[in-house]
This record gives sequence, structure tokens and C-alpha cells, in this order.
Amino acid sequence: MSGLPKLDLPLFELVLPSTGKKIQYRPFTVKEEKILLIAQESKDIDQIVLAIKQIIGNCVTNIDVERLATFDFEYILLHIRGKSINNLIDLKIRDPDTQESISLSINIDEVTLKKDPEHTNRIQVNANAVILMRYPTLNEVSILAKGKATSEVLFNAMISCIDQIVVDDSVYKTEDFTEKELLDFVDQLTPNVLADIQKFFETIPVLRMEIPYKNKNGDQKTFVMEGMETFFM
Repeated sequence: MSGLPKLDLPLFELVLPSTGKKIQYRPFTVKEEKILLIAQESKDIDQIVLAIKQIIGNCVTNIDVERLATFDFEYILLHIRGKSINNLIDLKIRDPDTQESISLSINIDEVTLKKDPEHTNRIQVNANAVILMRYPTLNEVSILAKGKATSEVLFNAMISCIDQIVVDDSVYKTEDFTEKELLDFVDQLTPNVLADIQKFFETIPVLRMEIPYKNKNGDQKTFVMEGMETFFM
């Protein structure tokens, strides 16, 4: 007797917010949904990150999950969830004024990527030099999310996201240099440049959904969902 048949899963296209690149993805399977549910129940950020990376690595073709920007992860996972289950997410919130439980429903297709018009990955150092930043990966963000983000950790996270340094016609990729060499370069920067680097992080695009509702007092309220933790954890 031959084995049971393997099912073909449909492929869908999606444009990555960070690069505009088209990717192909498939719905997740029952096996992958179990991986995510077990990780969610654990409340362990490391397990959750590992599960998300595993699911996206399985469902998306030709992609390096280790280098994906966090909001790319959010965007991809949201759309995989939409094609795997349905486009609606039901949730309950507690109104902060009345403490009543409110049932809400969101449509994945209505979730937008919030982009700050002043956001840029180009940091002007002087008339001849520019720093090009890259977006932090899921691993880097999860380190900061553990609640142990000292000033040194935050500073090192910022510096690690310097991707290239362009001086006139010369391009220096930071991956070609040691950590000490990079820190020595950063020590030369002015506080204004460091402030611009910090602003890059503060204005990184994020998934956002505003859901209007009315509480039992008849007050019109808005519940704001933002970022991966809100949507999935």
C-alpha cells in the first residue's frame, strides 16, 4: 500500500515593506500552528521568536529570516495568518474607564504600516560623509524586549545597526570591520549625529490598527493595536 498523499498548498505574493521586494508564501499548516501556540503559551520571548522565525522560514520561499526587519516579520506573519485561517481576528479588551469587557474584531486587510514622514535611514555626518542604517532584526529587538535594556545595551544595539559608511565615493561596509574599529568611528561623531541615529529607531515603521468602539456609558473610544506583541502575543 502506498503512503498517504502530500497536499499541495497554494502560493501567494506579498511585497516586503522594507525593500519593495516581492516574495512568495504559503499558508501555515496545523503543525506550524501548533508551534506558534506552544510558544505563545510559554510566554517566553526566546521561544516565541524562534517559533516565528521557524514558521516564516517554512512558509516563505527564498528569504533570509535572520536579516528581516521586525516590521517585515509582523507584516508577513499577519498575512500568513490571514491566508491560513481567515482575515478576521477576534479579541477582548477591557475598557479603562468602565472596566467592562469589550469584544472587538479586526480585518487584517485594514491593518496599515504606520510610516513617519521624517523617518530616514540616511544619517548625515558632514558634507562628505553619510551613515546608512539597517533595521534591527527580530533577535535584536527581542533582547531589548526582555526588560534588561541598560544604556550600554541600547547603545550597542544602535551601533550594531550601522550598515554602511559612505565618505565621498568610498563605501565602507561595517561587517568588514571589527567592533573596536566601529566604536572608534562612533566616538568621533557629534551628539547631533547620535540624536539622528536615535530618531531612526524611534520612527521605525510599525503595524498599526485603530478600532473605534463605544463603552456602556456611551463614550466613543478608540483601541490602538500596534506591533507584533499586540497582534500575536
